[in-house]
Amino acid sequence: MRLSSIYILLGIVATSNAWSDKSSEISTARDALAQKEEDTTQEKSLEEVFEATENKYSLMAEGKVAMNYSLNYSYVADQRLTIEYANNQIRAFDVNPSASHGITNNLSFDYGLKNNLTLGTTVPLVAKYDSADNIGATGLGDVSFNARWQPYAYIPGEMTKTVNGSFKTKTGDSPFETVSGKKLPTGSGYYSLSSGLSVSKVVDPVMLFGSTSLTYAIPEKDINQVRPSTDGTLLMEVHPGAGIGFSGGFAYSLSYDVSYSMSFQGSYNHETKYVFQSASGSKTRIESSASMSGVLNFSLGIRVSPKTITNVGVGFGMTEDSPDILLSLSMPVDINGLKAKFQPASS
Repeated sequence: MRLSSIYILLGIVATSNAWSDKSSEISTARDALAQKEEDTTQEKSLEEVFEATENKYSLMAEGKVAMNYSLNYSYVADQRLTIEYANNQIRAFDVNPSASHGITNNLSFDYGLKNNLTLGTTVPLVAKYDSADNIGATGLGDVSFNARWQPYAYIPGEMTKTVNGSFKTKTGDSPFETVSGKKLPTGSGYYSLSSGLSVSKVVDPVMLFGSTSLTYAIPEKDINQVRPSTDGTLLMEVHPGAGIGFSGGFAYSLSYDVSYSMSFQGSYNHETKYVFQSASGSKTRIESSASMSGVLNFSLGIRVSPKTITNVGVGFGMTEDSPDILLSLSMPVDINGLKAKFQPASS
């Protein structure tokens, strides 16, 4: 009886120890499976994804600086009529072919003020030649300042939207100040403001893009330009018409190093008004007709280094008011020194 009691007591102790060991193991397992403060939760993962998405913009990163160089050549062919009158009769009539050549070197500087806001300026150096009058001109063109803003971050599969605006100065030689037949102008002669919207969407391996813009030219007054072949008539004011621009196209990646793009660029310019003053002081208003231009562009992008892509393009005019041929070359310029200088100080 005593031996049986001892056996029963030992069994109870063993069972108690076993349950104690199992309870300890369960407690340890619970501690191991319990959520730690440093562990990643679903909420934290989503938060990190959203934060990463918020920083994805197609514009330049904050504090970055870039410079690009582009070379553009345009050719415009035309036929000029030369008619000579005497006693209300035509004494001479001739048709002279003419050709205008224009070369523009553009230096563009961009600075990422924020991840979704980029500021820039473009400085053009212009060279022109007119074969009909055998005259030319070289000098600074109209410097422009621009800004690009992305209101929303880039989301894969969605359309990217960019709002842009620019202000063009009249730093080039004005056509209202140069003497006609002596020198060609290198600028437009007036200030202008423009704003627009650009959209793009990637449909791998093709990227579709399009844009539209509206341009307002500030009227130029107090010109006082003497018109040639007149009896002292002065050009007093010029009121350029508003313009609407639009473009669209696609870019296709042929390989990692080569891409191809095709686009159409068009614009419509409203009538321009001119105010003339005769020698007697009377004023006359004349309106030019509206103009429509369209250009079909083809471009080839070639990767010449891991970080450098050179674009070569050719364009053909589609309307009477468009250049006949356009050639272009563009490439980025490495300015590591300036990049380091404009980097924001770390907090």
